[in-house]
Amino acid sequence: MKFLVLCLGNIGPEYADTRHNIGFMVADYLAAKFDAPRFEIGRHAFTTEFKHKGHTYVLVKPTTYMNLSGKAAAHWLATLKITAENMVVVTDDLALPFGKLRLKGQGSAGGHNGLKDIQATLGTDVYARLRFGVDANFPKGRQVDYVLNPFSADELIELPTRIEKAGEAVLAFGALGIERAMNIVNVK
Repeated sequence: MKFLVLCLGNIGPEYADTRHNIGFMVADYLAAKFDAPRFEIGRHAFTTEFKHKGHTYVLVKPTTYMNLSGKAAAHWLATLKITAENMVVVTDDLALPFGKLRLKGQGSAGGHNGLKDIQATLGTDVYARLRFGVDANFPKGRQVDYVLNPFSADELIELPTRIEKAGEAVLAFGALGIERAMNIVNVK
């Protein structure tokens, strides 16, 4: 079984450690943990893959920038002949407290431009999304500045553990399926 792990973020050093790039951070964590080959540049994305418990996970970091993530999703799903049901999108979420994870098998984009583009491009909202809470600690109208800034010093202390948990959630999605994985990941 093969799974597409679409990890959202923005390319470029100015975005590397920002809240909006948590998807890229999870991809880098999984690649390092499983000694995946170096990410290679491909069409609309950097990609690599690893095997775990008989499953292949293809890590995709779009090069299209967040708001055009659907291009990468559509291309790699088609190229690898993977259905949208076997894709999990890893992204930041302002509506969740820092580090809180929420795994869902379908639903709205929740105001997230990357998810909006994926849904518009694929024509469906039936795909898994792992939302990583980045909190909403910003003044009114400063959302863009907030997500494009680095994590706070306090958040950086907990960040590696939270990224590890997100990686475990991705593996649970592949190994157990969306329903059972949701029961494990979405604990109160």
